[in-house]
Amino acid sequence: MTSLTFKGTEIQTKGAFPTIGESAPDFSLVTKELSEISLADLKGKRVIFNIFPSIDTPVCALQLKKFNGMVSSLENTVLLFSSLDLPFAFSRFCAAENIDNAITTSDYRHGSLAESYGVKMFGGPLDGLYARAVIILDEEHKVIYSELVSEVTDEPNYDAALAALK
Repeated sequence: MTSLTFKGTEIQTKGAFPTIGESAPDFSLVTKELSEISLADLKGKRVIFNIFPSIDTPVCALQLKKFNGMVSSLENTVLLFSSLDLPFAFSRFCAAENIDNAITTSDYRHGSLAESYGVKMFGGPLDGLYARAVIILDEEHKVIYSELVSEVTDEPNYDAALAALK
């Protein structure tokens, strides 16, 4: 278990959050087109993997917009976002914000990130949703950066995440 806070109130996550040097666990997520995607589908690509509570919160929306703008010119790099939001919410958001170079996914069908990535929150008003996290994977899907944001309402460290790709 990992202790985090939500607006200063302690919450927990269950499972092991991936650390630098580990192979990323596989997952099965649902895209906004309702098809499934797994880590194997991104073979040979670097992955900027963002996990967060909900696209309908200000910090989560900002995180998607900021990363989208910062990484649009990176080669062989996929920007992947996931939460428990339904794919329709991602479609609506991306259309409204003109976001077209991110793969947005939902884990509503399988819950594959909950324990294998250690991001499901227990306690507090967001109980059951995913915590905020950024994981950067190299082409072999080894973790080269991992941040489980300690205060869920804070933004991740964008500069540190992007520095891992250099």
